[in-house]
Amino acid sequence: MWKKFIRKGIFVFLIVVLVWNITAVEKKETEKNSFSIANYLAENIQTKVMETVLPFASFQTEDKKDGQENLLETMALQQMPLFVYAKEHGANEEIVEDSYFYELLLEEQGQQSSTVNAQPTEDENTDDILAGMEAENAAAKEEFAEIESEQEETAAEEQNEVSGELTNEAVNMQSGTGFQKVMEKQREYDWNLFSDSESLVKEFYAVDSTTSAAAADINLDNLLKKDLSINKNTEGYQILIFHTHSQEGFADSVPGDDSTTIVGAGDRLAEILTDEYGYKVLHHTGEYDVESRDDAYSKALPAIEQILKENPGIQVVIDLHRDEVAEGTKLVTEIQGRPTAKFMFFNGLSYTNRTGKIDYLLNENLDSNLAFSFQMQVACNEYFPGLTRRIYLKGYRYNMHLKERFLLVELGAQTNTVEEIKNACDPLAQTLDMVLSDMVY
Repeated sequence: MWKKFIRKGIFVFLIVVLVWNITAVEKKETEKNSFSIANYLAENIQTKVMETVLPFASFQTEDKKDGQENLLETMALQQMPLFVYAKEHGANEEIVEDSYFYELLLEEQGQQSSTVNAQPTEDENTDDILAGMEAENAAAKEEFAEIESEQEETAAEEQNEVSGELTNEAVNMQSGTGFQKVMEKQREYDWNLFSDSESLVKEFYAVDSTTSAAAADINLDNLLKKDLSINKNTEGYQILIFHTHSQEGFADSVPGDDSTTIVGAGDRLAEILTDEYGYKVLHHTGEYDVESRDDAYSKALPAIEQILKENPGIQVVIDLHRDEVAEGTKLVTEIQGRPTAKFMFFNGLSYTNRTGKIDYLLNENLDSNLAFSFQMQVACNEYFPGLTRRIYLKGYRYNMHLKERFLLVELGAQTNTVEEIKNACDPLAQTLDMVLSDMVY
């Protein structure tokens, strides 16, 4: 009985102290751009509560038996995610306003942040919202960004080694922009470690909260062994590049100058694929999101279908986008001394957790679409470590049913510069050539 009473008393007292102190910190930090929530929680919960106010809990921490949990810590971990953060990351972590844990603090206080820019949503009653770019789950996005941040330093070191260890053959294959084709893998996967779908998803995918990876056949043999090579010597166009969202720009885009938008990135990618790798590329610059993004996928579909009908030799379709992220997020790495935008491959699964399989948005090419993005991801990770984000899986179709080799690419974001975006086109083009020429594995 007395143990139950003590636990309830500790729990109530802890909540009161936490709310009082968080309120005090919020007032104190009102005029600052950032503050250290982790530091505050670690100091106040551990020092003030455990050591000063609750000596019993402090004694239990010092004298607990092997395997026995600290009572106060256990309750804090269950009730307060901010304490979990302080425990995992230490007391010196600075929490900025656009971070996930800043959002947690606001959520605990019943507020809502407006610091994260959400993408416009589309009408769920149309095919195009079902294929649209509604706002991504904020928590998943921030968790994804945190994982990338943790890997950034290692990736940069690996890429510096790439720059210093290029073979003479690679140096001789330098493009006009100063980019040097990387002819040797900088890392190599041990596929014995990825025998189940769970390990594959953890390593290669980020799954939106609207869908489930179980809806896709995440199977190593299906993904890795699919032959996606094409013949460069055929007549007519072989690759189509277009933009469902042609109005997407970058940090230093010039109003009215398409060359500084995602369309300019499409021009650059088409140029490299043509001049450096010998493909016949059609860059379609039709605009489907001028008045509104809401029905861009529906508007683009008949136009792209007509292009494919008129050009039956096209085997590869690339829908080139740029992502929308929090203003403080910068998706950039360094490749051979050049600032280079990170990019992300994207797949729609025609499946949502709410509705299940979407029968009227069936994609007969889903398996091939998944294999295409997966092989691109593997090639990028092995030849250009740190360049790509994990493949994003979402619930709808995004017109990817049109071709087996359909690639939806999020090339950087609105916070990247035009230079960073154009620099990213070189490794993206080389990776495409490796997969389409079956030169990767």
